Amino acid sequence: MNLLRRFVLVGVAATLVDLGLLLSLHLLAGWPVPSADAVAVAAATVVSWVLHSSLTFPGDPSLRWYRRVGAYVLAGAMALLADVAVLTILYVWLRPGWWGALLVIKAPAVLVAFMVRLANYRRAMFDAVRSDQSVPAERPLPQGDVRLTVVIPAFREEDRIAATVATVRSQLAAVAAHGGLEVLVADDGSDDRTAEVARAAGADTVLQLSPNRGKGAAVREGVLAASGRTVAFTDADLSYPPEQITRLLHAVEQGWDVVVGSRQHTDTLTVVAAGRLREFGGRVINVFTGLVLLGRYRDTQCGLKAVRRDVGRLVFSRMQVDGFAFDVELFHLVERYRLTLTEVPVEVVNSERSTVHVARDAWRLVRDLFRIRSRAGHGDYEADLSVLPAARTA
Repeated sequence: MNLLRRFVLVGVAATLVDLGLLLSLHLLAGWPVPSADAVAVAAATVVSWVLHSSLTFPGDPSLRWYRRVGAYVLAGAMALLADVAVLTILYVWLRPGWWGALLVIKAPAVLVAFMVRLANYRRAMFDAVRSDQSVPAERPLPQGDVRLTVVIPAFREEDRIAATVATVRSQLAAVAAHGGLEVLVADDGSDDRTAEVARAAGADTVLQLSPNRGKGAAVREGVLAASGRTVAFTDADLSYPPEQITRLLHAVEQGWDVVVGSRQHTDTLTVVAAGRLREFGGRVINVFTGLVLLGRYRDTQCGLKAVRRDVGRLVFSRMQVDGFAFDVELFHLVERYRLTLTEVPVEVVNSERSTVHVARDAWRLVRDLFRIRSRAGHGDYEADLSVLPAARTA
């Protein structure tokens, strides 16, 4: 039974308890509507909590807040007050003379209570997730041949991949001199000479995927093949000047599991603005990510991110999305595995040429968001977290 079906069935069961007790206590026992409704809603809340905890969310990261009884009771109490208030006002105003009319005016009360409960649950989710992420894990350093690997996913980049490799090497020369640098190009099934030119330009490793599968697949293969203790990935058009990768590198070395660039950060500098359609599409996508992610993030789609090597191997080995929604899948697994994450400002120089097609890729991304939610409900993302060294405790 999938997650949505379980969720709906539990909702129906709780609603039947609510309505049944309301009618029984008011019509058969003679209780006043406010008292009958309060007891009915309270009983339905208990039923909902028990069933959701045992049936709907096993294995889901939302359990970390769902089992916080205090937060759940507070949300339930506020929803109860809203339900009783709306129903009482409508009852006094309309004075329904039979049970069917009472159920009709109960409907808006249930809707208002649901919205209140949902808002409180989302706040509790956010608080729980941010609590997990807010402090560096400070795990022992991972193994790796070099200090940093930069993964560059590329598709039909024959004309500029050489310049990209050269710029990465030039701007990260200090890293290369103090710990070592690996430049890894992941060619996503290009039908031109991208891979050949990348090798000639001095890329340390060139992966060739076949056929073309999408940016997510290229980044995934690159991260899994990386030899650096920290692994960063950035776009081949260098929308994010490579020198700022050092900011992400230092944050990882200071103890963060995952570091992500944010174009919405208050300190971000945009040198060349993106087109209005592309910018609007990005904001719409961030709204849809609420279907998958528990926390609220400024920017999930920034193309500049970095991870510890061991964290990268764990997370990317479980990822399945080949397209642009892989970023959201990454955030989801960070939440699920209770990893630490911090957002940093970036300098953005948007390229005039892009492989992104706003309408088509936005649709594919939204489709993949639903797939991520479905996979999560089916337990497809379960992993052995013991492979990570334990976080240091104060």
